[in-house]
Amino acid sequence: MKLITSPEVASVFSKYPDIVRDKMVNLRRLVLETAEEIGLPDLEETLKWGEPSYIAKKGSTLRMDWKSKSPDEYAMYFKCTSKLVPSFRSVFDGFFKFEGNRAILFQLDEEIPEAELKNCIKAALTYHTVKHLPQLGLLD
Repeated sequence: MKLITSPEVASVFSKYPDIVRDKMVNLRRLVLETAEEIGLPDLEETLKWGEPSYIAKKGSTLRMDWKSKSPDEYAMYFKCTSKLVPSFRSVFDGFFKFEGNRAILFQLDEEIPEAELKNCIKAALTYHTVKHLPQLGLLD
């Protein structure tokens, strides 16, 4: 997989507090691993609204960030008009905390259910090929 990364992304990661940076780097690792596992030819890592964002040719943009106004929480954001978060909520209820139709929220002091999150990431990175499937193919 070819990763096309914007130099500004590293700057954003470097400004997070240490404990937050570790969590954000872990989310990034999960995105890159998932992209590699599903055989994406390339992935763009850039900033959207000042947040690290990942864009695949047939996918829906996913973003991630931590905000000082909610210091114990960080999030992965998805396009709110997509079927992504409603499908995640339906399939993975009990695994994640959600914010409306736009985000999965994580607490700094808890472990992320990685297999389930990677399924969500896969759905986002391949959204335009799975959006017609029941529950985006998450139950397959």
